[in-house]
Amino acid sequence: MTLEKPINWAILVTGWGKNAYDIIQAYGDGQLKKSSIKLLIYEEEPCGAHDLAKEYQIESLQIIKSDFNTSRDYQQYLIKQIQSKNIDYILLLNYKYIIKEDMLASFPNRMINIHPSLFPSFLGTKTAIQEALDYGVKITGITTHIIDDQVDKGLILKQEAIKIKTKDTFESLYPKFAKKGKKILLKTIDHIEKSHFKK
Repeated sequence: MTLEKPINWAILVTGWGKNAYDIIQAYGDGQLKKSSIKLLIYEEEPCGAHDLAKEYQIESLQIIKSDFNTSRDYQQYLIKQIQSKNIDYILLLNYKYIIKEDMLASFPNRMINIHPSLFPSFLGTKTAIQEALDYGVKITGITTHIIDDQVDKGLILKQEAIKIKTKDTFESLYPKFAKKGKKILLKTIDHIEKSHFKK
């Protein structure tokens, strides 16, 4: 009997990192049976995901895009750091930069994003939750997908619907996204694990 080598994940986050925090917590609690969080790359401080990663002895790197001359230089540095850790898959969790061609080519079909809408609605925007409210839709949600060379496109992995009530505001709706975000990410990781170990 041979033991399966866990999937090595890197997480990229540019803000406080609520989704990243939740996944690191799940990893620390032993909920990721066939996955290992090997690297967190963050930008802004304070970063809750970084604080928690330190508790679980997950390597963390603060990489600030504005420290580089160009977007390409920045992403080439990301590529180098991620490849040095033998990463299998990358989670983009509230990561605000568009992934360019070099990075896509370095990790083909291995970069997974979370977006606060049900594809194909409210794409290519950083304000999808508010736009759903403004438009008056009754159901919105969250999508995880493998990214490609088009913004907010690519293969859909998982979706979670969220109902919008008549009196909902951004403040009342956002906690629903936070709660469902952890759920859909755990389902997505489980899906990747099952697909990965079929190979």
